[in-house]
Amino acid sequence: MSSILIEHLSTDGGTLECSVRASSDLERFFTDEQFRTEYDVPIDDVPDGVLAIPVLAQVCPVAWANGADVYVDEVDATFARALDDVQESLCEMHDFLEGGTLYARRTIEPEPEPRGESGLLFTGGVDSTSSYVRHREESPTLISIRGWTITPDTADDGKWDALRTRVSNFADDHGCETAFVESNMLSFLDHPMLLAHYKRYVDGGWYSSVGHGLGLLGLCAPMAYARAMEDLYVAATHWDGIDLEWGSRPDIDDRVRWAGTQCHHDSYDLTRQERLDVIADYVRSEDPDLQLQTCNDRMDGNCGECEKCYRTAVGLRLAGLEPAQHGYPFSDADYRDLRRSLERGDWVLGQDERHMWADIRDRAREIEPATPAEKAFFEWLENADLDELISTSGPPLSHRLLRAGARNAPTSVYNTAYPAWKTAKAGLRFVRSER
Repeated sequence: MSSILIEHLSTDGGTLECSVRASSDLERFFTDEQFRTEYDVPIDDVPDGVLAIPVLAQVCPVAWANGADVYVDEVDATFARALDDVQESLCEMHDFLEGGTLYARRTIEPEPEPRGESGLLFTGGVDSTSSYVRHREESPTLISIRGWTITPDTADDGKWDALRTRVSNFADDHGCETAFVESNMLSFLDHPMLLAHYKRYVDGGWYSSVGHGLGLLGLCAPMAYARAMEDLYVAATHWDGIDLEWGSRPDIDDRVRWAGTQCHHDSYDLTRQERLDVIADYVRSEDPDLQLQTCNDRMDGNCGECEKCYRTAVGLRLAGLEPAQHGYPFSDADYRDLRRSLERGDWVLGQDERHMWADIRDRAREIEPATPAEKAFFEWLENADLDELISTSGPPLSHRLLRAGARNAPTSVYNTAYPAWKTAKAGLRFVRSER
């Protein structure tokens, strides 16, 4: 019987650790690392049933992909019901998910003292900044997570330090508290092996297409309990009318909850351009020097040359702001370079980007271009076939062969070959930055 067992849960100040033991057919999806998460608030007094939420949020989708059951000593009853709801949503979205059952020796229903606090997963990009603006009267705690787009590896120290500094400065300027969470939630899972098995079913990676809504929100549970957060917001990437297989959607995130906390998929009612409008109104009324950070290539500012930087700069112009005043070096000459790069296919673009450029095109139809260069670009965009901008080529043949081999190899063979397989990890990983 396929199964995953959560055991040896322990805390030390702000550190949470536990072991995961899988049945032989599922061992390949886990590395030899213990699950570990570090919070900047003590969690020793948090009930075990809530402490189990972060690891359950990571392993349950893996179990559901294999029709496996999950066993844990204690779980928060509200979260157990939430898992049933999330499982239903994910299984409806992904045909390859089979589902499974959570078994707990004990369920608990703690009643934390309400203090009316709220939290917001925050990077400083368009989506999370728009959500901050909409909920700023709550002074939400700004939560940043290290473990997905920024990994716990030493090589990512500079990116993490830059993010911490930027978010801390934003919080200081806006009278908010911060919370920083660091976890090995993807390295304790064998992410290359998950890709080997399931990449063929998803548009993107395992975590982006399946796991990250439940995973990131669940990771926050002990901290949210300790800080008495009643509401926890995660900014939407997409919007109403876009039906993509994505791991963070209203029918997933709005169903995540545990004792004292309800999660919310925020701003799904706004397109990305409308979120920039929210930011622009806030800039004009309260924060003229607001800086955004969305770059695909760096965390200590925006390069101004990647597709995302260009797309954000154009969106800022359409919202009536000057990009250079908000973190994006951009001039009329960049319209020509942007068009050339889009036509040449310089960037790997997916359905997300197609919808976002369509959103920009819709807004451009409503305004009078400010300059001849802007007019020429929007005329080109009006007639461009956005479907042709989407990358249709798959991963290199060598990676596809590696995946197929890993998928079909017996566990004993895979374990022997794992060091060689791991060297392909950089080429197989697909991480999502905030759109």
